[in-house]
Amino acid sequence: MDVTLPTPLLDGLSPAQFMRRHWQKKPLLVRQAWPGVQSPIGRSALFDLAGAEGVEARLLTAFDGNWTLRHGPFSRRALPPVKKTHWTLLVQGLDLHWQPAHTMLQAFRFLPEACLDDLMISYATDGGGVGPHLDSYDVFLLQVHGSRRWRIGPVPDRTLVPDLPVRILANFQPTEEFLLEPGDMLYLPPLWGHDGVAEGECMTCSIGFRAATETALAQELLHQLADELEPPSADASGRAAERIYRDPRQPATATPGRLPDSLRQFAQAALQKALRDPQALDRVLGGLMTEPKPQVWFDPGAPLPPSSGAVLDRRSRMAYDDTHVFINGEAFRAGGRDARLMRQLADARQLSAAEVDRLSADARALLDDWADAGWVQPAP
Repeated sequence: MDVTLPTPLLDGLSPAQFMRRHWQKKPLLVRQAWPGVQSPIGRSALFDLAGAEGVEARLLTAFDGNWTLRHGPFSRRALPPVKKTHWTLLVQGLDLHWQPAHTMLQAFRFLPEACLDDLMISYATDGGGVGPHLDSYDVFLLQVHGSRRWRIGPVPDRTLVPDLPVRILANFQPTEEFLLEPGDMLYLPPLWGHDGVAEGECMTCSIGFRAATETALAQELLHQLADELEPPSADASGRAAERIYRDPRQPATATPGRLPDSLRQFAQAALQKALRDPQALDRVLGGLMTEPKPQVWFDPGAPLPPSSGAVLDRRSRMAYDDTHVFINGEAFRAGGRDARLMRQLADARQLSAAEVDRLSADARALLDDWADAGWVQPAP
């Protein structure tokens, strides 16, 4: 993707201009961002998918002003009649289960894969919505069927309505209002209040992004780093290859309950040593950012046939840094031509047959292992 070219998706801005002017700064309304757009999934197929195991689905109703929230899977009988107003079906990660949704999501890959989360679809009957709320992440709201009225605005007061199963702002004061028709799109930065209400039957695709907090990211990284730690082997004489805590200067103490300062210093040095290796941090960060969601599984495949290209399975997450490639939570060192080709696979999500043939024997064997695991498919 050439990020310097203007695109209707971003109101005639190039991705580079959009990122400078709007990303995490201010909203953008785009009329006919996607002319002639069709919903990536029909109503009947969506209802069937909401009943499948491993699909993250929620049913939100506001009948007679009473909010209820239920989690799927849902049988057809569990869903209200389509002629009944004020209910919403949300299916998260539609791109993981439905190829047209995965294809739609590719239009937003001017952002790093590590930040892109998923495509959620919201089906709503007349009056349906999730109430005024805010999200901690960026979101593109693409109308794909019917109409939805959006009210948006900054949120100085984040007080929530108490005792509800959903997080609804108690004192939302919108500053702008838009009616979105099929093909229209609204971009909202994090923590920007919004309230979308269906006018008749409608479907809206939400392209959402990851927003890890400092604490959550640190917890995950430290957990992964701890899993990577292994004591070095003893040397030829059998002596331990790493330091063991000792303090020959420890005096007799009348306060045995007090932790020794020397132990604290030893522990601090051990932790700093574990964090000192930048490649260790790179490995666990890349693994964490490509880890599939818990409900994702892969169907076993087979090695790529001769003279075949390779395509990443739509559920696969792949990334790279200067010395590694990462796929579905695993890290591999790569260099030279193999690294360039693997990076191309991560960026374009496919390699031609000629490019696969240029891989070294080891890299080709690795690609076959990924195909065997179902992470990579033969190119059609």
